[in-house]
Amino acid sequence: MTALPVSTSSPVGSIPTSTGGLVRPLPRSSRPLRVLLTTDWWEPVVNGVVASVTTLKRELEAAGCDVRVLTLSDGLRSSRRDGVYRLGSVSASIFYDRARIGVLRNDPIRREILEWSPDVVHSQCEFTTFVWARRIARELGVPLLHTYHTIYEDYTHYYSPSRTMGRKMVAAFSRKLCESTDAVVAPTAKVKELLEGYGVTRPVHVVPTGLDLRRFRPVRDDADRADVASLRRALRIPAEDLLLVSVCRLAKEKNVEEVLTHLAASGREDWTLALVGDGPSREDLAELAADLGIADRVRFVGAIDPAEVPRYYRMADVFVSASLSETQGLTFIEALACGLPLLCRRDPSLEGVVLDGITGWQYADEQEFTYRLADLADHRAGRERMARAAAVHAHATCGSEAFARTMIGVYEDALSRSRALRLTAA
Repeated sequence: MTALPVSTSSPVGSIPTSTGGLVRPLPRSSRPLRVLLTTDWWEPVVNGVVASVTTLKRELEAAGCDVRVLTLSDGLRSSRRDGVYRLGSVSASIFYDRARIGVLRNDPIRREILEWSPDVVHSQCEFTTFVWARRIARELGVPLLHTYHTIYEDYTHYYSPSRTMGRKMVAAFSRKLCESTDAVVAPTAKVKELLEGYGVTRPVHVVPTGLDLRRFRPVRDDADRADVASLRRALRIPAEDLLLVSVCRLAKEKNVEEVLTHLAASGREDWTLALVGDGPSREDLAELAADLGIADRVRFVGAIDPAEVPRYYRMADVFVSASLSETQGLTFIEALACGLPLLCRRDPSLEGVVLDGITGWQYADEQEFTYRLADLADHRAGRERMARAAAVHAHATCGSEAFARTMIGVYEDALSRSRALRLTAA
């Protein structure tokens, strides 16, 4: 893709935006679009925000944009390397595992970013780096966009004893933050509706995160089959069992206890559940599994190298989740791409991801969970048909190139609005 340039001369052609309008790209004689991405989370941390931002950076650069990242370091020392600025920071894990709070002042980094002069500042997190994003955008007079990745009202147990009070705090915080931007990006229609319910009046563009799915594919040859067999043996999984896998942080908002409870209530004994990931709820979940009498059928794999994740999808038969805290469900898409049917709690965020009866099943309660589990366990031909459809669907609809194309359209929309406001003010 040719880079979209930045200029104020006469426009040529047009591209669609996520809101259905047309934004005119500017003449190709100008320099490439400069985008500053700001995020409190960055590699080597593994989570949905990091996956989204690294994908966006790579695809924007492939499209010819000039992209830099402002993030937090894992210590007090600030640094700059390969277009990534890392602000010195201190641990905030008392509030959330691996969270950090960065410095609000670093003149050398600030001066360098201002001299580079981004055309758009795109924030990805709501805390330290958002303060920087807002300050830089204001100093340069350029659009500030913010992607709302996290449904914070599902995390009220971390900061409020009252869920009702926690939701009110989230609504007020989110509304104030979003109203200080020029536009907001929501990964799904569910998030857009949530923000509008909070009273956000800024333009909200629905832009699903695209994933780099090249590593995520089904079993395709004897080497893959041997690897799957080896991994299952290492985890002591009976060859005849239906193997369910969940890849997530083991924390309250992921609702893993519901999966354990429903599996125990199903009355079936021909399954094994592999929980890939770690987190503050691990010990509680292990105790719950023991109390339910299913500890011998649950494998706590723990945290693994991100490069190994596709192997754990491929070794399984079904991906299972009861989480209602997803904004888009990136691990769900990864699982689909590896040829795994999904068995998931019904949620608007999974619209277009779980196609009932085609790429898996959504369930509403324990009875429906048991019924769908039986369908997947007892009808191998149907499960294999779903597995093939899952991989085709993921790779056809959730790739990363469309993500960048749409985001560039949103940037141009914000730039066009900004220019119009300046002309009106003049």
